[in-house]
Amino acid sequence: MRADDLILFSQVFELGSFSKVAEQNNLTNSVVSKRIARLEEQAGVQLLYRTTRKLTLTEAGRALLQGAKSVKQATQEAMDSVSGFGEKVTGHIKMSVPTISGDLVLAHAVAEFCSLHPGLTIDMSLDNRFVDLVDGGYDLVIRTGYLEDSSLIARHILDSQWVVCASPEYVKRYGRPLKPDDLTQHNCLQYAYQTTGASDWEFKGPKKNYIVRVSGSFSTDNATALRKAALGGFGIAYMPRCLVYEDINAGSLVDLFPEQVGKRLGIYAVYPFTRQPPKKVKMLIEHIKTRYLEIAHCF
Repeated sequence: MRADDLILFSQVFELGSFSKVAEQNNLTNSVVSKRIARLEEQAGVQLLYRTTRKLTLTEAGRALLQGAKSVKQATQEAMDSVSGFGEKVTGHIKMSVPTISGDLVLAHAVAEFCSLHPGLTIDMSLDNRFVDLVDGGYDLVIRTGYLEDSSLIARHILDSQWVVCASPEYVKRYGRPLKPDDLTQHNCLQYAYQTTGASDWEFKGPKKNYIVRVSGSFSTDNATALRKAALGGFGIAYMPRCLVYEDINAGSLVDLFPEQVGKRLGIYAVYPFTRQPPKKVKMLIEHIKTRYLEIAHCF
């Protein structure tokens, strides 16, 4: 079935006559009638009862209507998502991003977006706190984790997998933990920014995820500092894979439990609640998502 025929069928139900649908779509009555007949032929059933006074849906027509409405809605949403993309983008965007994302991909992506739209300026701050969008005057924030404020809209970009890793030197000196519970006997470098607790490391279990409570001599709220401590051989770290993807590939760090780490968080573009964000924000989100997806293998 053609999507445009399904949309036309939905309009027939909403407007109640072929003539009104024809007028709205700049078609003739006969074209509308032929397209509905084609839909019925493809479905193999009658969809409408036609009388001189009104149109009535058959049982099959009522069943098809729900799908037709979904196609119409999806088409409208697709059109809305790109509306204004061909127009000149100007103005200013104030945004906040996490330090990891800023260092990894967003600084380049946002600067690139500005270069593509000379009439636009962007102020990007790097902050791991979930800033107050309204009080802070932010148009957009990129955050990893969960969204609790119902007055905000979050658009999913991709998911970030975490890893447990250590340098080959550390493994050689202290041995490699064979199972997650062995981590309690090791010096575990802790990322204090974790919302679930720096010492609570999550792993996959046979039925559900479980927590191993670790301890260690070093804790930091800066992921780059955590990475450097792990590279220096000072302990085992638990951090987003994207931060150490190149190190693991190069052999500078060892992924200790590649299939067992249970922590996987979504990365979201968050903006104040509106039916549609301003087109400049909408376009920036699309640009950021494209750049993230180009390196999705790192996550």
